[in-house]
Amino acid sequence: QVQLVESGGGLVQPGGSLTLSCAASGNTSNCYTWGWVRQAPGEQRELVASESNSGYVHYADSVQGRFSSSRDNTKNTLLLQMNSLKPEDTAVYYCFLGCFENNDYWGQGTQVTVSS
Repeated sequence: QVQLVESGGGLVQPGGSLTLSCAASGNTSNCYTWGWVRQAPGEQRELVASESNSGYVHYADSVQGRFSSSRDNTKNTLLLQMNSLKPEDTAVYYCFLGCFENNDYWGQGTQVTVSS
């Protein structure tokens, strides 16, 4: 079983930066895709960033150029660096891993609030 524990959310002012962490436990060697989704109040879930072991990287248009997804293999941790934050970035952010045999794992979610 793979478990994902998120941290790093909080309150930040517009224009500020925040980095979310997603620490994975268990055997993730068979996980090939990962990324982040978010859900704002009253809104549909939005795929923020997606990556694969093959080198594929995708960002939502709404965060393109501001967010950066990465993976620290030494710490078995996913990171989402968020820069130039806007109020519309306010949402609960969830990390995910897509693993062998279509097993998907999700973090518990962390609240990001961008407000002055």
